[in-house]
Amino acid sequence: MKDVLDREELAVDMNPVISKMFNTEHEQVVFCQDKSSGLKAIIAIHNTTLGPALGGTRMWNYSNELEALNDVLRLSRGMTFKASISGLNLGGGKAVIIGDSYTQKSEALFRRFGKFVNSLSGKYITAEDVGISPKDMEWVSMETKHVSGLPKSLGGSGDPSPVTAYGVYMGMKAAAKKQYGSDNLGGKKVTVQGVGHVGETLVKHLSNEGAVVTIADINQERVASVAKLYGTQVVEGNAIYDWDMDIYAPCALGATLNNNTIERLRCSIVAGAANNQLHDELIHGQRLMERGVLYAPDFLINAGGLINVYREVEGISEARAMELTENIYNTTGDIFNRSESTGVTPQVAAMEIAKDRIHAIAKIKSVL
Repeated sequence: MKDVLDREELAVDMNPVISKMFNTEHEQVVFCQDKSSGLKAIIAIHNTTLGPALGGTRMWNYSNELEALNDVLRLSRGMTFKASISGLNLGGGKAVIIGDSYTQKSEALFRRFGKFVNSLSGKYITAEDVGISPKDMEWVSMETKHVSGLPKSLGGSGDPSPVTAYGVYMGMKAAAKKQYGSDNLGGKKVTVQGVGHVGETLVKHLSNEGAVVTIADINQERVASVAKLYGTQVVEGNAIYDWDMDIYAPCALGATLNNNTIERLRCSIVAGAANNQLHDELIHGQRLMERGVLYAPDFLINAGGLINVYREVEGISEARAMELTENIYNTTGDIFNRSESTGVTPQVAAMEIAKDRIHAIAKIKSVL
């Protein structure tokens, strides 16, 4: 009988929750509960080789705890590679609060969450994400200093969504340069799925450049408002995947690129702000390439928001943060060139570069 189980045997032998954490190579997962405030949350720290794990807190009405766990593990892992490929001295982390962001928020809930964040002693730095407002982060900051992206009135960097949108816009232009020979988006048919703060700002950039923009969102009032403001077309529901477009920009939730949707897409570029757009990184990244669709890795081009809050951690200027965000254009072009020369997908090429940096820094730290 073997004294030591190999990795695959060990994963099978573990509790399912520990197994998920083990297989995704997470350093730490913290389950948070407080009955008096109604708080149910999960904090996932994926990797801190490059620095403290920074990632937003998402409040979402998950159907169960396992769904929430899967989401926070995927999101936190993505943050590791997002920070690495952007050249930031940060690790990857994320938090989710299970609940309805419209009806279940309270000062008590967010302050209790802040205490859990504080208990990690700076290993995890939180920020605003889906379902979370600046006011919510103010409540969190009453219990911990490990918060970024606070309003400028409180000395923070403010709303990161405009910077996120600008980075996506830069990545999209780099994709157009590779696919069409020019980064001019004037006249290009771009469909933006999800017009929240990031999506709407992206629509603004595209409209200003003369792109033919179509939008979609589950919030009909939001769609109507944005369509009127920018004079865009509107597509409803799943019809978006059959829409005649040059560029598809998923800016809502993830996993919209899957076995069904990829076969229906009528575009030559995918470049959007949503996290984890590929349902399966390897299978669906490969299928897009086989169909001649150029995919701009999401964790690369949506890194602007992370760069924006990073300046609070490192004390860099707003101008420097915008320079780093604009450089997403160059990095995206480099990824496409590496993909072309090696025959791997852009997703794999980007992951290789991100992992190479992490491994190199880990080696340096091991001898210090």
